[in-house]
Amino acid sequence: MCGRYATTRSETDLSALFDAVSVAEAPEPSWNVAPTDPVPVIRMSQRHDGRVLDAARWGLVPPWASDPRAGSRMINARAETVATSPAFAPSFARRRCLVPADGWYEWVRVSASRQAYYMTSRDGSPLAFAGLWTTWRGEMLTCSVITTAALGGLTRVHDRMPLILPRDRWASWLSGGGDPAEVLRPLPVPELDAIEVRAVRPDVGNVRNNGPHLVTPATPADEEPATLF
Repeated sequence: MCGRYATTRSETDLSALFDAVSVAEAPEPSWNVAPTDPVPVIRMSQRHDGRVLDAARWGLVPPWASDPRAGSRMINARAETVATSPAFAPSFARRRCLVPADGWYEWVRVSASRQAYYMTSRDGSPLAFAGLWTTWRGEMLTCSVITTAALGGLTRVHDRMPLILPRDRWASWLSGGGDPAEVLRPLPVPELDAIEVRAVRPDVGNVRNNGPHLVTPATPADEEPATLF
C-alpha cells in the first residue's frame, strides 16, 4: 500500500512540469503526507480545455457515501480491481488524475520495532502516481492513489507499490478509457531499478513531524541492528 508520501514541489514548478493551469491554491509542501491531507493533483478539465493543477483531499469519498470520513479507508485503489470496484470504477472510467510525488514511505519490522524506508528517484526527478478523483456532494474534491504488486527490489520493502506513470503515458492515462491491462501496466523492473530504497529516521512515523530531515538517510545510530540489505 501507499499510506504516506512526500510532495514538495511548488505550484509554479508543478504547473510547468505537467503543462497544467493552476485552478486552486496548491497545498503547502509536505514531506509527510497522511490520509485526508490536501494534496496536489493533475486532472483534465473541460472548462479549461486541458490539464489543471488542483487540490484534493487524499482518500476518495464515493458520491454515495453518507460521511466524508469514508475516504480515510480509500486512499489506495488496487489495480487488480479498480475497473470493477463500485467505489472506484466510475472514476477509473472518467475521472483519472496524476498525483505528483517526490517519493513514498513503507515500514519493515526489524526485531521488536519497525524501520522506515523512503522510496524515491535516484536522480531526484519527480514521480507521477496514477490516481482517481471525484467530488463529494459537488464540492469536496477527493482522490486515491492506485497501487499494484511490487516488483524488483521494491518487494523487499512491501508487496505493494504505487502505480508510477512515466511522462509518455500521462496523456493516455488522463484521457480515460483504454484496455485496463495496458493502462494499469507497471513500469518494467529495469526502470524501477531507478528507484532508491533509503532507510530513514523513525520520525516520519508521527504525522505531526514534517520537513526535509524526514527523507535524509538514517545514520547507523538511527537504524535497527538488522537491515534489509
